[in-house]
Amino acid sequence: MGMIVSRMLIAAALAGFFITAASGCVLVPLLRRLHFGQSIREDGPTWHSRKKGTPTMGGLCFILGVVGASALVLAGFSAYAPDLLTVREIQLTLLALLLALGSGLIGFLDDFVKVIRHHNLGLYAWQKLLMQFAVVGAFLVGLHRFGLDATAVHLPAFGVVELGYFYYPIAFFGLIFLINAVNLTDGLDGLCSCVTFVAMLGYLLAASLLAQYNVSVLATAAAGGCASFLVWNFYPAKVFMGDTGSMFLGGLVAGLAFILGRPELVLFFGIVYIWDAMTVVIQRVYFKLTHGRRIFKMTPIHHAFEMRGWREAKIDLFFSLLALIGAALGVMYVYMV
Repeated sequence: MGMIVSRMLIAAALAGFFITAASGCVLVPLLRRLHFGQSIREDGPTWHSRKKGTPTMGGLCFILGVVGASALVLAGFSAYAPDLLTVREIQLTLLALLLALGSGLIGFLDDFVKVIRHHNLGLYAWQKLLMQFAVVGAFLVGLHRFGLDATAVHLPAFGVVELGYFYYPIAFFGLIFLINAVNLTDGLDGLCSCVTFVAMLGYLLAASLLAQYNVSVLATAAAGGCASFLVWNFYPAKVFMGDTGSMFLGGLVAGLAFILGRPELVLFFGIVYIWDAMTVVIQRVYFKLTHGRRIFKMTPIHHAFEMRGWREAKIDLFFSLLALIGAALGVMYVYMV
């Protein structure tokens, strides 16, 4: 049994890697020919202006890699080890993919509008939020159907906490926050890809401990896809994942914890995204309360490190190490609880 699972997970990693690589060989030149270039935010670091015109929407590469690899390996499980993967678990995998793909579609529309307008402003905030409400709402309805909306959750240092009806708004807005937090982390070459690679390794180990091989397959395929995408996305980036890719990854990072039945795991595996996004929230609140004063030099916080003279590759490494600490703590937490 262990040998079958190991081979399937290796197959998921390799398929995710090579499908992403093959997709990149086709899509990256195509995006360049179509002039689907990135617009740079006006309030960002001035030296980012040299990145203007770099092809965006590259996240389509690993989306194809993750979906293709997951489909192949889940089909392999069904054919050669049906006792290890139930129909319900396959359906839950599809539910997580629908959250990721729905989020990625919103990101794609946002990227497309930016490309058409040749401006960093894509969809209006209310348009994105309405679509996110619909996608996340559908995901939570799906969880309810599978009985994974229990209102009692494990919380570090508190044990089992019964949230009652508060669970639903917390889960709803928590999912939206995390998806957007992953999107915010995609601000430097390779940053979101590196951090998500580590987060997926955490999910892989946690799911393996819980014997939920459907989540292991999805996490392994995503890790392979992120590793492959770094060939183009690491500094200096030849292509950006765009909101297409970052919001897909956001949906995946958030969705995996919920289909595991352990939503609290996003506090560990999503620690870097949460930290990065919370600095934006804190900065804005403080700015309004003090009428123009700031706590950080720039937010999200990865830009503050740039302002201090850190190179992008160094920031990628530092944030990946923080993600690794979070992943290790999350796996230890799953093992002990």
